[in-house]
Amino acid sequence: MTELAFVIGTVSEAVRLAPVIRACERYEVDHAVIDTGERRFGGVERPLFDQFDLPAPDITLDVGTGSHGEQTGMMLAEIERALVEVDPDTAVVHGDANSTLAGAIAASKMRPEVARVGAGLRSFDRRTSAETNRVVPDHVADYLFAPTEKNRWYLIREGITELRITVTGSTAVDALDRVREAGSDEGAVLDDLGLAEDGFLLMDVHGRTNVDDPDRFRSLLEGAARAGHAHGMEVVYPVQPRAREQMERFGVDVPAGVRAIDPQEYAEFVQLLGASAVVLTDSGDVQEEACILGVPCVTLRNNTERPETTEIGANRLGQCSPDGINRAVTESLAAGADWESPYGDGDAAERILDGLPVSVERGEVVR
Repeated sequence: MTELAFVIGTVSEAVRLAPVIRACERYEVDHAVIDTGERRFGGVERPLFDQFDLPAPDITLDVGTGSHGEQTGMMLAEIERALVEVDPDTAVVHGDANSTLAGAIAASKMRPEVARVGAGLRSFDRRTSAETNRVVPDHVADYLFAPTEKNRWYLIREGITELRITVTGSTAVDALDRVREAGSDEGAVLDDLGLAEDGFLLMDVHGRTNVDDPDRFRSLLEGAARAGHAHGMEVVYPVQPRAREQMERFGVDVPAGVRAIDPQEYAEFVQLLGASAVVLTDSGDVQEEACILGVPCVTLRNNTERPETTEIGANRLGQCSPDGINRAVTESLAAGADWESPYGDGDAAERILDGLPVSVERGEVVR
């Protein structure tokens, strides 16, 4: 019988569950990985698993794209079949994608218990599918691993008993530590692109709210270009496939001063992020990673599920007009990066494994 089954469907989920999967490998915990294939784009494939020194997923479902209902419904049926095959004691999910929701619901209706890594993140914008995908898995989970005390408080406020919640820190810290330690070609991306550390702005925009609205998309690009020009810095924009498709569909031109490049593998993107002067993003994951790496962040959204980053001055929120983006970049550069990350010390995976009902043969856990 398998002790743990990890359900993943996006690069973000793979990155943040990889440290826990690696801990299972180290301590010989019987486990399986189910890849739903929710967002492929060359994503949760061999290169990413290689970066974490992990074998390929045990089961690949490859559900592909579709409407939220169509994709989630298909995943429910396929994940259920995969869980029957794997027969785990506990199913582990992370994130706010449809795979997270489908994995949690499928397991909760079967025998496995549900473990929720990254529990308690809230933007409080219930109009978004991502918020639904955060809230529902938390309420069906048996084990909730919250990155911060604020996340724990949100869960308790929603009526979840403290006995099910453990504050662990974020596995993003573990993942970043692993990538940086393993990065023998550190700096290669900067050399290839002719970039100097702290000499450029990094742009990461791919959310539907931004790229599906051509006027908003143009405004964000113009704001990034204006900020780069004001501070004598080039803006580097790794464009995800869907954002590229929308650019072509709407005829959105990339302004002078913004260099659109191909999407980067996770390790290469981390190098770019760590070396940038400021990152402009609509990704909650990147907000968190920037905070951990000590890089000021400007969030191109009106809300965030990482409020800790704004509270400590690592992140400026809701800057979506060209003038607002330029002003936020100026403020970020002036303020610098004098904060302490709230996301832990890089031992989240160990704490999560400690909190799960698994058989582990090992010595003392390093905290």
